[in-house]
Amino acid sequence: MKLENMQQGRLIKRYKRFLADIELDDGSQLTVHCPNTGSMKNCADPGSEVWIKDSGNLKRKYLFGWELVRVEGQFWACINTGRANALIKEAIETGVIEELQGYESIRQEVKYGDENSRIDLFLEDAQRPSCYVEIKNVTLLEQQGLGAFPDAVTTRGAKHLRELMLMVEQGYRSVLIFCVPHTGIEQVRPADHIDPKYGQLLREAVSAGVEVYAYGAKITPKEVTISHPLPVLL
Repeated sequence: MKLENMQQGRLIKRYKRFLADIELDDGSQLTVHCPNTGSMKNCADPGSEVWIKDSGNLKRKYLFGWELVRVEGQFWACINTGRANALIKEAIETGVIEELQGYESIRQEVKYGDENSRIDLFLEDAQRPSCYVEIKNVTLLEQQGLGAFPDAVTTRGAKHLRELMLMVEQGYRSVLIFCVPHTGIEQVRPADHIDPKYGQLLREAVSAGVEVYAYGAKITPKEVTISHPLPVLL
């Protein structure tokens, strides 16, 4: 995925969930949109190098959106969670995600389940059961390459696990993919210390037949690309 119209700066602070103040290289300051509803733990330290994208839309209240951050001065992370679905879809279409090859079509945001949900990607093929793919974005680096999800308690994430289990019961294929646009993360585990109920439910889902994968990315200020599988520790 190409990133265009990018500009470098330094994070002053992130606040009100959707806003961040940035200092540009020329010393000027501006407020940008923060497209991440999570806690952004370890990804929002004041003084961090950041890259923001000019939307080109003069009707927007905040012209720029925050895209990348340099974590600990060495790792790249894409904090725009709105990119995750497109990144994984692109990786399926280009053959990077081997586990999800061979389907005739991919649809997005399809209604399903018993709890008024929409699946991120719905894969269909006349020769096999349909596949429901839920995508979760992982940017929480805790120690020595270990990434964790979620970075805050997620009732929505728990709902999605229940829906995936239901689809398995009905004879379909269910897949949870951790999209990991963070170059410092080398393996992923559930964040039991943050949301123990989610970790327990994730393990129950795996026992019920839900498949779980994680994929890392190559990141530069010009491009983010899903590139390689990562171990999932359960």
